[in-house]
Order: sequence, then structure tokens, then C-alpha cells
Amino acid sequence: MIPKGKLFIIGGHEERGDQEEKGDPEESIKVVKRVKGYEPFEILGALINKTKGSDAFIEIITSASSVPEEIAAGYLKAYQKENYANIGFFHMGKLSKAEEEYYIDRINRAHAVFFTGGDQVRLVSEIGGTEVLKAIAKRYFEDENFILAGTSAGAMSLSNIIIENGLIGEVLFKDDLQIGKGLELIQNVIVDTHFIQRGRFARLAQAVIQNPSCLGIGLSENTSLFITGENEAECKGSGMVIIIDGSELGGNNGATANDNTAIVAENLKVHILADGCKYFLKDKKFVLA
Repeated sequence: MIPKGKLFIIGGHEERGDQEEKGDPEESIKVVKRVKGYEPFEILGALINKTKGSDAFIEIITSASSVPEEIAAGYLKAYQKENYANIGFFHMGKLSKAEEEYYIDRINRAHAVFFTGGDQVRLVSEIGGTEVLKAIAKRYFEDENFILAGTSAGAMSLSNIIIENGLIGEVLFKDDLQIGKGLELIQNVIVDTHFIQRGRFARLAQAVIQNPSCLGIGLSENTSLFITGENEAECKGSGMVIIIDGSELGGNNGATANDNTAIVAENLKVHILADGCKYFLKDKKFVLA
């Protein structure tokens, strides 16, 4: 079933127009920003309902985070600075029937649902299989005006296969990468975030080698893909998106390597997108900005 709604995945640390957390410097590569003239709130601003008189909300789900109050305060401040007040937050745990019905009602009245960053495994365990997730999926697949969005772990969790954990090593080994089941709202892609800043090319390449039916999508920070119909994906933001395609993979040992054998492969295709470029995920077609 082709979704009628839009999917918006973000690589993390989207600019909010204020000083924000920069992440752990011990795990980050120093990246020099070169894009000029970029509007700080451009990515988050895409979630705002610009229909005059509308009272539809952006519902922000903080379940991936271990500090949900802090996360919520940051987003609330950013949207209030833009004079937009239609923001709701919830942090799912074990819900009663009444609480579940309350959250589903909120989902049904929202024009956008946004998953924050944190831990993708925590997020999937909290919301996977719930009636709330079913309500989100129904909106995404049936409502052409609905936007489903996620940043960092929130973006990673949305596909059917997710990277749960992965080491950054000098060579690839099978047990360096843990793959799991995601929320299954988009199929046949594996999303990784903070992609340039944390040097994650190798782990996404390994995920694709071991799952060649999936496209790898590596999102730089403050960079996004806006996906229509699970196919047309447009890059927006100040950084780059890396697409890794294993559909024409040549010789490789991704399926046969044991824990002590280095994983090797030939003929991985790599595409580099920047602001305005498009990539058609199903057609595997690149379109220059």
C-alpha cells in the first residue's frame, strides 16, 4: 500500500535558531560548515501547518529520550520563538485503556507526528505494536495532508529494519553490527543519522551488504529527506545525504562471513545528495538539484 502522507526524516541536531546541544565530542568528527544563507529553522518549520485558521497540532513523541522534559522544553521554545503554539508532547510508557484512547484521539487530530531523538531501541520497544502506532500508521497511509517525521533515533526507527548498535572499526566484522526490527512505516530502507559527524559510513555499508534488498540512507545533521509515496525523496538542509545501493552488489561475503572474517564487497553504489537534489528510492534514480 502506497502511503498518501509524507515522510520527513532528519539526521539530528536540526537547527532551532538558538544554541543547542552539540553531542558528545569524543564520538564526533570535526565538520566544517560551508553552507551560507541557510535559514536556521527551515527544517522544523516544514512541520508547521500554514493553513489559515487551522488548530491542528504537531504532536511530538519523546519516547526515545531518557530526558523527555528537557527535549520537550527545547522544541517548545523553538516553536514559540517562531510564534507557533500548536504543539503537543507525550512520552509513552505502559498505558491504560483510557490513556491509549486519549493519545489516539490526539493523533487523529494532529496534522504532523514527530519522533524525537534518543535511543531507537527504546522507542521501538515503547511504541511498537501499540494501538497508538496503528493510529499513526493509519493517518500516514490514508491522509494526504499528514506528515510523519523523525529526527536522529526517531528517524532511524521508522523503517522495517533498524541499526540497533554498531562499532566503528578499521575493518568490518559480522558481530560488530546489531540489526533489529523497526516500526515498519517504510520498507526496504535502513536509515542512519549523525552520519558525517560520527563517521558512520562503514556501519551503514555493512548493513546494506548484509541486507542488499534495502537502500542505506545516511543523513548528516541538520539535513533531511522529504519522502512522498515511499519513492520520491528530496534533500533539504545544510549538509549531505548519502545513499548506498546494494542492488548490483558483486562478490561479497556478507551472508557467509563468520565472527572472525572481515566483511568485503564489491560494486556498492554510492550517491551524494545536497539541498534540492532528489532520489527516487524505488526507481533508484538520482536527480540533480
